Amino acid sequence: MKILVCISKTPDTTAKIAFADNNTKFAADGVQWIINPYDEWYALVRAIELKEADPSTIIHLVTVGPADAEPIIRKALALGGDEAIRVNADSHDSYYIASQIAETAKQGGYDLVFTGKETIDYNGSSIGGMVAELLDLPYVSLATKFDLEGTTATIVREIEGGEETNKVSLPAVVSCQKGMAEQRIPNMKGIMGARSKPLKVVEPAAVDALTSVASFDLPPAKASVKLVSPDTPEELVRLLHEEAKAI
Repeated sequence: MKILVCISKTPDTTAKIAFADNNTKFAADGVQWIINPYDEWYALVRAIELKEADPSTIIHLVTVGPADAEPIIRKALALGGDEAIRVNADSHDSYYIASQIAETAKQGGYDLVFTGKETIDYNGSSIGGMVAELLDLPYVSLATKFDLEGTTATIVREIEGGEETNKVSLPAVVSCQKGMAEQRIPNMKGIMGARSKPLKVVEPAAVDALTSVASFDLPPAKASVKLVSPDTPEELVRLLHEEAKAI
């Protein structure tokens, strides 16, 4: 079986967010970059678990990004990927990115495509569905459990107020979230081995982006806290009524 795992580079959750060029670009100076947690902890680790159960399984990684994404790809290879593909493009358009991933998947003949449910920077949750549509494959989103028997996958996913169990024949596209697998840390053997694993750079397919970033804005600053003396409850009532509009 061949599995393609989609990997995205995202800012660390502790990074200070700022914008440049008149708020049209993310200010990357000094930012620590990580593998998108949904891609790493759930999609990639579940693929590794499937490989452990069936050593003939091949895991390829794909990312769409410039050369500065390669350290992130190497970390993913250290965790357990066999080979990586970097599409040499820098775009924030979901359709463009999905099209590049779909083109890679077509050429590789994969049985399974894993994505994280979303990236923690844009929170779009759109890539998996677009890839499935472009490949004309079944798609199961928000998966929390994935079991495979032969070429039939049993997938549990979250729905409003409960869970839903799906059965699907491979090939298929699945987006993964918490519950799919447990986080792993690369060991020294994996880190050393990742240096020699293939990382192929390919030029992007000719696809027109459908969206562009007009501007970014930070959320409004939180209002200061007002302290009210316990001796003046009427002041608290007034503030809740006139300013907070809570009563």
